[in-house]
Amino acid sequence: MAATAAHHHVLIIGSGPAGLTAAIYTARANLAPLVIEGEPSSTTDQPGGQLMLTTEVENFPGFPEGIMGPELMGRFREQAGRFGATFLTEKVARVDFSARPLRVWTHDKEFTADSIIVATGAQSLMLGLPRETDLVGHGVSTCATCDGFFFRGKEIAVVGGGDSAVEEAVFLTKFASKVTMIHRRDELRASKIMRDRAHANEKIDFKWNSQVVELKGDAQLEGIVLKDTVTGQLSDLNVSGLFIAIGHQPNTKLFSGVLDMEDSGYLLTRTGSSYTNVPGVFACGDVQDHTYRQAITAAGSGCMAAIDCERWLENQH
Repeated sequence: MAATAAHHHVLIIGSGPAGLTAAIYTARANLAPLVIEGEPSSTTDQPGGQLMLTTEVENFPGFPEGIMGPELMGRFREQAGRFGATFLTEKVARVDFSARPLRVWTHDKEFTADSIIVATGAQSLMLGLPRETDLVGHGVSTCATCDGFFFRGKEIAVVGGGDSAVEEAVFLTKFASKVTMIHRRDELRASKIMRDRAHANEKIDFKWNSQVVELKGDAQLEGIVLKDTVTGQLSDLNVSGLFIAIGHQPNTKLFSGVLDMEDSGYLLTRTGSSYTNVPGVFACGDVQDHTYRQAITAAGSGCMAAIDCERWLENQH
């Protein structure tokens, strides 16, 4: 039985760069937001978002020496709390946006709100190999833009065959001495222009009909083991980095049938704003951005959502 509902002007679901930036802005507007930040044991609702699984962040403005991902998110959280945001370390189990006030439930509590900011993020699809998550930030990555710089002059591999994988591989040739694309089939799924671009790049090699079945190394990736999908033969590939580019999954299952979304699951927002199809509900960050997926763009969209939310509330009252 859920506890008696507690009411808030603003309730924020998610606590990555988007959610915490929205918390900072709405708290400074004296809206006393509640941030339901997720559970530490959850892979889809990790408090602090994906940066909690990241080691050094070198591309967030204001930190010329770099900063560890968990420390950066800790600073976000502290700043939001300083201005009056409160936090609940639980996972949202259910929502009802069909009537006012808007309603949200955790496993044993019910909340009502005048407005909701959805910032539940997205997760990179992974290979499902042992120790894969442990090696993220230690040779394994899901973001070439974030981590390519760390692999200057080294040999690395990219898993995937779509446009995103080719884009990652081509980008990584700016740093790596050699990039090997690993694909389960004998040709790329990418568009022709992207396939041509990959084949024309002398730094890119291909391992066809191959899949990664093992990650080598303890504290740091030292190589990978490939399996031929036709013959079953195993082979070693000595690389310093492995970039997984097999897709992303937005954390939007909670909002299925509640908020409008693309076929891929990303929430739809009104062009140039954070407005969803439900009045008073706003979305920001990777949950609605399948193009940039950076901490800084997520933070920027969190700011947008907070300002949209504040102005919407003002108009209602």
